[in-house]
Amino acid sequence: MSNSKSTFQSFSTSYSSSSVNGQTKSHSETTYSDPSGTRVHRTSQNPGEAAREERFEVDNSGRRVEGSGATDQRKIEDVTDQEEQKKNDKKYEENIEDEYAKREGGA
Repeated sequence: MSNSKSTFQSFSTSYSSSSVNGQTKSHSETTYSDPSGTRVHRTSQNPGEAAREERFEVDNSGRRVEGSGATDQRKIEDVTDQEEQKKNDKKYEENIEDEYAKREGGA
C-alpha cells in the first residue's frame, strides 16, 4: 500500500465585460484549489453601480468554511441612498410617460 499524499494545486482566473450603448458590465473570478480546499474571489460591476466583491472558501469535503480571515466580508451591501433612488425612479417614470405621450400624439 502506497503512503502518497496528494499535492495538486490549481489556479484559474476569468474576466468578462460587455458594453451596450456605452454602459459596461464586468465580472471576474479567481479560484485557487489545493488538497485543503478551494478559495474563490469574485467581483462584478453593473453600469452605474459600485463594484460588488465576494470571497469565500470551501474545504476539501465541499463545506463552506466560516470565518476564514479575509473571507469574513462576504456580505454584499447596497449602499445606494434610497431617497435619491426614489427621486431618480420618479423622474425616470415621468420621462417615460412624457416619451409615450409624444409618441401617441404623433410628435
